[in-house]
Amino acid sequence: MVEPAHERLSIARQCELLALSRSGYYYRPQAMSEADLECMRRMDEIFTKRPYFGSRRLRDELTEQGHALGRDHVRRLMRVMGLEAIYPKKRLSLPNLEHRIYPYLLRDVAIVRADQVWCSDITYLRLKHGFAYLVAVMDWFSRYVLAWELSLSLESGFCVRAVQAALAVGWPAIFNTDQGCQYTAADFTQVLEQAQVRISMDGKGRAFDNIMIERLWRTVKYEEVFLKDYEHLFAARDSLGEYFEFYNQERRHSSLEGRTPSVVYWEGRSRAVKTG
Repeated sequence: MVEPAHERLSIARQCELLALSRSGYYYRPQAMSEADLECMRRMDEIFTKRPYFGSRRLRDELTEQGHALGRDHVRRLMRVMGLEAIYPKKRLSLPNLEHRIYPYLLRDVAIVRADQVWCSDITYLRLKHGFAYLVAVMDWFSRYVLAWELSLSLESGFCVRAVQAALAVGWPAIFNTDQGCQYTAADFTQVLEQAQVRISMDGKGRAFDNIMIERLWRTVKYEEVFLKDYEHLFAARDSLGEYFEFYNQERRHSSLEGRTPSVVYWEGRSRAVKTG
């Protein structure tokens, strides 16, 4: 962005052009030490490769790499990053009683067409001197990324903007997420309920219930994020925009018989219109 005092473009107009909320522009994340940021970068790489690692194993891996942290310190960084090991475990905390938890609707359901099921998730995104969060909305059948957003905070607004942008493209029968507070918040669920979309939520601590979006994050991290060193949020936005365009339009998937997500999604939409 240009300087706030720019005589031609106000802060509000710049945010509008960049699809960034004004609160997102003014938000300043809690300062993290360079040592913690480096550890978070290492944890991101380890967890992407081994998503079943909890705080103990992450601590051990960091120690092997020369970053000696206590387990409580690792847990704190995991909370900041939104990391949770993938395995069934005891229910250690209660959800916000004001937020409704929806049942998981996809058990033993065959996903056979585009717009049958969409899914969404949030992942930690490292920047050169800090971090941000990335949310995506994806069609489960075609792997097509319908919308994505970046944010410097974990407030629900950027997830709401992503689902609103996705609903401008299509209309799913079921929308699946985890039980994170961003997805159980009323401003998010109301968007889906008003669109008459059925809401499905993973079992607590079972990220494999939403396995397709987990696979997307692995692909994005290895093919884009880990190869780049984003200077700031806007550099990340530009680079990810190019990557998701490539992912949708050019990246062929063996699971899609060598076709791209875009081809599979829009062929599926066209077929549904003809048969409908």
